[in-house]
Parts: sequence; C-alpha cells; structure tokens
Amino acid sequence: MKIEAITLNATDTKQAEQLGIDRVELVSAMQEGGLTPSYGVIKNVLESASIPVQIMVRPHSFGFMYDDADWQVIKEDLNIIRSLGGNRIVIGGITAEGQIDEAFLNRVIEHVPDFDITFHRAFDQVVSQQEAYRLLNKYGGHVKRILTSGGKDKAAQATNELCELVTLSHELNGPEILIGSGVSPKNIGMLHVKIGARQYHVGSGIRKDGDFRNGLDVEKIASLKATLHG
Repeated sequence: MKIEAITLNATDTKQAEQLGIDRVELVSAMQEGGLTPSYGVIKNVLESASIPVQIMVRPHSFGFMYDDADWQVIKEDLNIIRSLGGNRIVIGGITAEGQIDEAFLNRVIEHVPDFDITFHRAFDQVVSQQEAYRLLNKYGGHVKRILTSGGKDKAAQATNELCELVTLSHELNGPEILIGSGVSPKNIGMLHVKIGARQYHVGSGIRKDGDFRNGLDVEKIASLKATLHG
C-alpha cells in the first residue's frame, strides 16, 4: 500500500520523505481547498525531493469548471512545471451538468502528453462516479489515479461507494482509486478493511494538532504506517 501526503513546501516534503511517505501532493492555500503552488515553492521542492511529487494545478477555488481564460493560466502553469523538471500533476475539470469535462482533459493531455496525472476531487462532484470512472479509464495511459472520498464529504461516510470503485478499478485494470478526505491514523485500519484500496491520501490527519500551519506529526505518521502495513 502507498501513502500520499499533502505538503506545502520543501521542508514539509523533506520531512515526509524522511518519515517514509511514498509520494506527496504539493499544494498551496489549503484554506481554499488547495491551489497551484508558486514558482519558487515548486522549484525548491523539485530540487530537493527524491520521492514523487504530484503538483496541484488549480487556478482558483470557484469550483472545477474552467473557461478559455482559465486555460491560458493553466497552460502557463503546466509550462512552468515542465521547465522546472516536473512531470506529475493533480488536476480535474467537470461540466455544469456534473460530467467529466472531457474537452478540458484532452487539452491537458495534448499539452503535456508525458505527464502523470491524478484526477482530483472534482470527481466527487460528478453525477455518477461509476460512469465517470469508465470515461477516465479511456485515458488510463495518462490518468494514473483518481483522488476521491466516494462522493461524500469524508471517505469514512462512503466506504461502500469507495469499495465499489476499487472493485471496478481492478475489473478494468484502470486508474488506481486514491482514498482521501478525513483519512487519519484513527480510521485508516477501518477504511482499509472496508475498502481494500492500495493507496491512501492524508492531509491534516498527520499534522500536529490537525493544523496545516503546523509540521508533520512523527507519531501520527508512525501509527498510520504501522496500522496500514501491519
């Protein structure tokens, strides 16, 4: 099983690496749900990290629908990531009708065809996650995983839905289901027993006092790893 942690800077990322985290999602503005990090942050992290770094590409917090003006910003951010040596992103778009924005996804893939993509929690706002998964499966050569809480606010509220998605991913040999939102050392055991995923995404659950303003909590990470791998 793999553990992915949210990090905000090079210090976070280095500590996560030292504590045995498998991969990080680099973001800014967690109070806004996570936005694209700055040039300086991306540069410092990519220069110092040895583990995979998935970089959030999200230009604003006003939902997950993007127009042409948004695309111009996103395209420049993708160019910057490439120029700094990155090739892993976290991104996603949906339509007003609650479907995967396939036109947007195609734009991204055409612009950075060699990038490793995590489709983020825009997936939790689609009308049908099963249908959305089958669509994203067509892009499995690019979309490697889908970050989701099963359509609910917290993963613990959607264990049945998440189990069904994991089963579907195995049946289709498609993008991995990355379980996120509210994952912590206290519930990782229950979630793994009920869902059986191979990848879990943690954020404030491994922070001191559960606050992103604080550093990573060594004991919480050790507990999480012991429960998941033990």
